[in-house]
Amino acid sequence: MTENLLNHRVEGPASAPPLLLGPSLGTSYALWDAVAPELSTAHRVVRWNLPGHGGSAPDLIKAGATVGDLADLVLALADSLGIGRFAYAGVSLGGAVGLHLAVHHPDRLENLAVICSSAHFGGSRPWEERAERVRREGVEWLAENAPSRWFTPGFTVPRLVEDQRTADPEAYAACCDALAAFDLRDRLGEIAVRTLLIAGRQDPATPPPHLREIADAVAASTLVELPGAAHLAPAQCPEAVLTALRSHLDGGARRGMAVRREVLGDAHVDGAQARQTPFTARFQDFISRYAWGEIWTDPTLSRRERSMITLTALVAHGHYDELAMHVRAARRNGLTPEEIGAVLLQTAVYCGVPAANSAFATAQRVLAEEEG
Repeated sequence: MTENLLNHRVEGPASAPPLLLGPSLGTSYALWDAVAPELSTAHRVVRWNLPGHGGSAPDLIKAGATVGDLADLVLALADSLGIGRFAYAGVSLGGAVGLHLAVHHPDRLENLAVICSSAHFGGSRPWEERAERVRREGVEWLAENAPSRWFTPGFTVPRLVEDQRTADPEAYAACCDALAAFDLRDRLGEIAVRTLLIAGRQDPATPPPHLREIADAVAASTLVELPGAAHLAPAQCPEAVLTALRSHLDGGARRGMAVRREVLGDAHVDGAQARQTPFTARFQDFISRYAWGEIWTDPTLSRRERSMITLTALVAHGHYDELAMHVRAARRNGLTPEEIGAVLLQTAVYCGVPAANSAFATAQRVLAEEEG
C-alpha cells in the first residue's frame, strides 16, 4: 500500500463484483464492520478511510479541498486495485462522494447507494465555522458530543467515537471545507445510474427530506426510510441497511430468477412458480436469491463447469428427479450428450456403479425426449 493511496481494507472473492464503501466524516471504515463481512459473500468489498482518518495519510487532502478531490482519491484507489466499474455505497460525506461520481464519472459506476447524506449540507457557513474551530482547538470537543450527533439517545459505538477523537485536525478541517463547498442540487437530474437512498428517520444531520430531494430528482431511484436510525445507520441498524443494500446491489431474487430461467428454461420455472404456495414462497425466494443469484452467477466457473459439478453431486446423492432437470440444463449450457455420458461414467468410479446405472437411465430418457 503506497502513501499516495487511501488506507483501505479488501474483503471477499477477487472474482466477485467490486463494491466500494465510503465512510462518514469523523469515522473510519469501522463504520461498516457490521455490514461489510456479509456483503463480502457476494462482492469484492473495498472499504476506504478519509484522509487523516484511520490509516489514511493526512496530507492526501489540503485546505480548500472539494468532494471532487476525495472522489479522485477513490478513483485512484480503484485503479490501483485493477477495478474499472464498481458499485458504490457511502454514508454522509462518503455518500456525497458517490453523488459526485454519479454526476462526473458515470462510466465508473454500476449502481449507487447514498446513506444518510445529501446533495448539500446546510450551507457553507456552519462547515466553515467548524473547520476554523478544529484548526484552532483540535477535534476533542467533537468526540465529546459525537454520540448525540450520530446516534439516538442511549446508543453509541465507542470505536467510532475513538475514530473521531484520533482524526487529524487539519485533514478533518479540509473535509469540512469540502462539505462547505458541496452542492449538487442542480445536477441531480443528470444521474442515470440506479440509485438507492437510505434515510434515518431520526437523523438530525441529514434528515429524510434531504434524501427525498435526491429521490425526487433521480429517475432510477428508490428511497428507504429506517425508523429508529440516526446519522450512522450502518452502525446502528446494520441488518436493515444490509437488507436494503443486498436487494439494491444484487437485484436479489430478480437477478437469480433471470439466471434460473436461462439455465433451467422458462417452462420449468413457470411450473415451479405456478406450484408456489405461501408455505413454499420463502424457499423459492431462497433458491432464486442464493443458489441462482449468488452461486450460479459467480464468474469463477463457467456454466458448463457448473453443470458437470451439479450432475455429479446429484448422482452421488441419488437425486434422480433433479438429475433429469439438470441434464436438460446441461444441454442448455452447451454440454453434448457425449460429454454428459463422460460425466456419468466418471460417477461410476467415484459414486458407485448402481448410482451411475440409475443416472444413465435417467439421462437416456431425457436425451431421447429431446431428440423426439
